[in-house]
Formats: sequence, C-alpha cells, structure tokens
Amino acid sequence: MRDDRDDPFDDFFDGIERMMDEMTGSDATGFASETHVDVYDEGEDLRLVADLPGVTKDAVELKCDGEVLTISAAGDRREYDERIRLPARVDEHSASASFNNGILQVTLQKVDDSASIDLE
Repeated sequence: MRDDRDDPFDDFFDGIERMMDEMTGSDATGFASETHVDVYDEGEDLRLVADLPGVTKDAVELKCDGEVLTISAAGDRREYDERIRLPARVDEHSASASFNNGILQVTLQKVDDSASIDLE
C-alpha cells in the first residue's frame, strides 16, 4: 500500500500552484482578486489608470458618486469589480474615459470640499 504523505512531489506541485496564484492574483474561481489601479493627482484633476487585460471596451462599466469610482468588467477568463475610494471629492459629471489595449484611463475634475457661506 502506497502512502501519499511520503510523495516527494506533492509539496513541489503545491508550491508551484501557490506561486502561480500569487503571480496572477487569482483565487480558486480563476477571477482576479484585485485590479491594479494607479491614481494620479494632477492638480485640478484626478487620473486613474487600471489594467483590465482580456476585456473588451463594451464590457467595461463605470460608476462614480463623487467619492468612489466603481469599475466593473468581464472578460473570457476574469471578472473585475473594484471600488476605488478617491483621495479627493470629484465632479462625477466631469468624467472622461478611454480604453485601449486593456488599459482604462479615467479623468475626473476635483471639487472644492468647502463652500463659502455669505452672512446676511
């Protein structure tokens, strides 16, 4: 009778599988566990750049409430659903976006957090 606990290759293959999961950011479902998003403060604007490999332009859905940008997209092998808390309040109606070769860029105008109040 063979004892599987003594198989020298079990640990080896478990290690390879663990490394592949770490490199691809995949969980057991094969979907990305985290989308790579960079946020750039460009003075009056915020610019976000997200990597969405394997996704078509038509599959990308964006929503913004002024404080959080939500990116949803689905490709053949991955799904993305990320909520990015923005470092400054933005005018969600000012958004412009482009998508080219799996790279999403979104630009939003920042708004002043404080409003002056006139005394009467």
